[in-house]
Amino acid sequence: MSFILVANNLDKRSKIRVFFEKEKNTTCVPFYEDNTQTLSFLTQKFMRDKNINISQQLINIIVDRAKGDRINLKNELQKIESFSKNKKNISIEDILKITNLSENFEISDLIDNCLSKNKRRVIKIINENNFSNEDCIIIIRSFIIKAKRLLILSTTFEINKNIDLTISSAKPPIFWKEKEITKQQIQKWKPKDIKNLIYALSETELQIKKNINNSINLITDFILFQSSSAANN
Repeated sequence: MSFILVANNLDKRSKIRVFFEKEKNTTCVPFYEDNTQTLSFLTQKFMRDKNINISQQLINIIVDRAKGDRINLKNELQKIESFSKNKKNISIEDILKITNLSENFEISDLIDNCLSKNKRRVIKIINENNFSNEDCIIIIRSFIIKAKRLLILSTTFEINKNIDLTISSAKPPIFWKEKEITKQQIQKWKPKDIKNLIYALSETELQIKKNINNSINLITDFILFQSSSAANN
């Protein structure tokens, strides 16, 4: 017969532990629950074994999103392994695309409404979510990706003056659910304003990396300002 004792919950001198250790028919094996340290170690080992070059910052993000669940972590690492067959260096943009991090609806919704200048909706999303310091890096990188896509669309629209044609000819294609809010974004932003936005995003990212403990305030202030009409003036 075997038993699992959670070592964090049982003192070495506890009666239950002493009983198991004295009984010859039983074996006491301390069991330690997963935490950020153990999951980080597993991730680092996985990357070394697979010869995948990834920064500690990205490892921290992946581990944080695993929410202490080894199965979740394993699923994400398998995706990364498949992706890395032809690419040994993994960037944060790659992580956002190939893992469930890119499916974070709150973050995507937050950025889309910021770009469409829906400040009321932006405030609601911020108030309803408890974003972490790691989330701020994801938010800023996701924002940059969306801003670069919007720059291409806005530039195309300035040339053809046809918003429906701009949407229908976009590559990669814009899904029907995103078409209306994308139209709003194109109408709200001129190419020169988007270029300034991308520059401001890069500057904000540097500030966040230098002051990670204040990252939530930095990203919140940035998004609230960008979602206001005054941001393009």
